[in-house]
Amino acid sequence: MSQLLFDTSIVNQLNLHILPTDKFKTTTMIVHIEQDLKEETVTQTALLPHILKRGCAKYPSTQQLRQYTDQLFGAVFHADVIKKGEKQIVQIQLEIANEKYLSDNSPLLQKGIEFLGEVIARPLIQDGGFSKSFVRSEADLLKKRISSLVDDKIRYANQRVTEEMCKDEPYRLLSHGRLEDLDDVDPVGLYQYYQQLLAENPIDIYVVGDVQIDEVRKEVERCFHLNRQNIRHINFNPVQKDQVEEKLVIDQMDVGQGKLNIGCRTHITLQDDDYEALLVYNGILGGFPHSKLFVNVREKASLAYYAVSRLESHKGIMMMMSGIETDKFDQALEIMKKQMAMMKTGEISETEFMQTKAALNNQLLETKDNARTIIDLSYNGRISSTEKTLEQILEKVNQVTIEDVVAVAQKVEIDTIYFLRDKEGKS
Repeated sequence: MSQLLFDTSIVNQLNLHILPTDKFKTTTMIVHIEQDLKEETVTQTALLPHILKRGCAKYPSTQQLRQYTDQLFGAVFHADVIKKGEKQIVQIQLEIANEKYLSDNSPLLQKGIEFLGEVIARPLIQDGGFSKSFVRSEADLLKKRISSLVDDKIRYANQRVTEEMCKDEPYRLLSHGRLEDLDDVDPVGLYQYYQQLLAENPIDIYVVGDVQIDEVRKEVERCFHLNRQNIRHINFNPVQKDQVEEKLVIDQMDVGQGKLNIGCRTHITLQDDDYEALLVYNGILGGFPHSKLFVNVREKASLAYYAVSRLESHKGIMMMMSGIETDKFDQALEIMKKQMAMMKTGEISETEFMQTKAALNNQLLETKDNARTIIDLSYNGRISSTEKTLEQILEKVNQVTIEDVVAVAQKVEIDTIYFLRDKEGKS
C-alpha cells in the first residue's frame, strides 16, 4: 500500500502541507484557522467563514465571487466552522480542476491559490469593519440555523446530552455559536477579532492534487501576505472528568419518536496508546450494522429504529444513540447497558471481533479515496500532536486483541442518560 505523505514547511509563517498525487483530477485546498472553543469568542468565530464567503475586496458581492469561481471551470468554494474537541476551526475550502486534464491551459492552480489569498487576506472592509450588510444577514442566517436545531430531533438530542454531560466544559458549546450573542455583533469589533486571529493563531494550508511542491510554495508565498506575529500554540488538552456519576435527564416535547442517548466518558483520546483499541471497542459495540447495539436493540428486540455508537476522539467521549417508542425506555436502556457490561466481561464473539476489524480496515482505507478525508486524517493528527500515518493506524488496529478491547471497556463510564420523549407520558 503506497503511503500518502505530506510535505510540510513554513511559508510566510503559515504551516503549508502539500501532497502531490496523480490519484485525483482536481486539486483540493483547505485552510484551517484554529481557535480555542470558548464562550467569549465562539459566536464571532462561527460568523467569520460565512462572512468571508460572501465577498472580498476584489469580488465585493456574492454574485461577483460566484461568477469568478464559475470561470474557474466550476470550482467548488465552501467555508464553514467545525468543532474538534475543545477547539473551534474555521475551514475555507476550494476544489478546482487540474489544468493538466483540460484542453484549456489556464493556470488554475495559481488562480485558485490567488483566490483563496484574496478571500482570506483581503476581505471586504467598510468604515473600518466588515460589510455591515454581510454581518447582519449572516447573523440572521446563523440565528435561523441555531434555532432550527430543534427541528432535527436526532441532532437536537445529541446537542442536549452534550450540554448536560459537559455543563462546565467548553465542549458543551455549539460550533455555530450562541443565539444571545448575535444581536450585538459589531462589524468593526468582528474585523479586529479576525485580524487578531490571522496574526496570532495557528493556520494550516493543505493542498492535495497533481501538483509540484515548489510551485505551490511559490504561489502561497506570493498570495498569502498576513501580518503574522506572536503566533500562539494551542495545546491539545481536552477537559476530562475524574469522577463520573451517572445521571438521567428527561426532556418532553411534541415528538413522534423518543430519542434515547447515552453519553459516556472513555478517558481515551487520539493521543493515547489504546486509541486503536477504542476504535475496535466502538465498532463492536455500535459502530456498524453487525454491532451489538444494532443486532440486540434493533434486530432482536425490535425496540429501536436505529441504535448506534459514535466516538468524539478529540474529547474522549462516546455517544450511544437510539430512536425508540417512548414506552420502551426502560427495556431499551436495560439492553443497551447489558451490551456495555458484556464488553467489560469479554463476551465478544470471534465473528464480532473479526467483522469489526474488517469493517474498520475498509473504513480507514476509504480515507485514501477522497482528498478531504486524507486532509482531515492528517489535520486530526496535527492538532492532537499525534501525527500517525494511515498505515500506522491500520497496523495498530490489526494488532488489537480481545483482551485490549476488554481493558478499554473497563475505562468507559456512563455519564449522562438523556431521553427526549412526548408530552403525554409520565415525566
